[in-house]
Amino acid sequence: MLQLDGVTVRFGDRVALDAVDLVVAEHETVCVLGPSGSGKSTLLRVVAGLQHASSGRVLLGGADQSGVPVHRRGVGLMFQDHQLFPQRDVGANVAFGLRMRSVSRAEQAARADELLELVGLPGAQRRAVAALSGGEQQRVALARALAPRPRLLMLDEPLGQLDRSLRERLVVELRQLFGRLGTTVLAVTHDQGEAFALADRVVVMRDGRIAQVGTPLEVWQRPASEFVARFLGFDNVVVATVTGEAADTPWGKLPVPEGSPQGEQRLLVRPAGVRFVPADEGLRCAVLSRTFRGSHVAVRLRPEQGPPLEAECPLFLAPDADGTVGVAFDAGEVVLLPAR
Repeated sequence: MLQLDGVTVRFGDRVALDAVDLVVAEHETVCVLGPSGSGKSTLLRVVAGLQHASSGRVLLGGADQSGVPVHRRGVGLMFQDHQLFPQRDVGANVAFGLRMRSVSRAEQAARADELLELVGLPGAQRRAVAALSGGEQQRVALARALAPRPRLLMLDEPLGQLDRSLRERLVVELRQLFGRLGTTVLAVTHDQGEAFALADRVVVMRDGRIAQVGTPLEVWQRPASEFVARFLGFDNVVVATVTGEAADTPWGKLPVPEGSPQGEQRLLVRPAGVRFVPADEGLRCAVLSRTFRGSHVAVRLRPEQGPPLEAECPLFLAPDADGTVGVAFDAGEVVLLPAR
């Protein structure tokens, strides 16, 4: 459906996108993640035709989009700030793209009814936009983007202005909706949880380049670099020397998975792989803090040797604050990071 072939965007001396290659299959949902300034929003704007590429090609359905204006690309756009028309009611907002294509009023109304039902706002055609909650406005914006049946739907921070509980509920609904409609989606978000819940594949960007592409599970389990690991929130990263199935680290000797690369490596221990044991049986650590995170407790530790550690565990296993514990390490949660 979508192919980016060596796409580069320059703003003066600054390179916003650097020879980016990306393919999005039909009916696939791809979410682009990255820190501020990584190029993710520029990528979206290039695909939409809102930003000119300095070099490279954007192809939709195999056709080069060079010189094709936004309104002829057959893409739908949904922005973080909704951009609804406050002077028009809900039905008129949803039907706006159809009206621009000279679709009959009867077809506009029928399509608006169909989509408002799909997004959970049945019978809302005559409601005023100003009377809607933030979540309802987001649903109307989605219905408007879907109304012309775009071959590619692009979302820019689609749930960024909503509170967390509403975001978590809507992201599940969106994934189900896109599955039912067979929509091809390219989304940009800074929220990792949102991207991992919504996407078939995740693209992590850094300084205008793609740092990793994979399924949410692949990216989470096997970060492609220390940058990706730290971007995902994993801080237990150290230099290690691997020999066989063990590694010498600042925390002592740790087990590593069978078949791990040998020699000097960057080693990640996911917090779930830091296990609590009696203080006299493992690496002795002082408990610095405990943070409740809903499904688990994050525990910050100061080992007797090496940098601080983060562990996670169920609430009933969390050690006392300001206490002392021992820790051991699970090989299955140890990842050797590629040197890049």
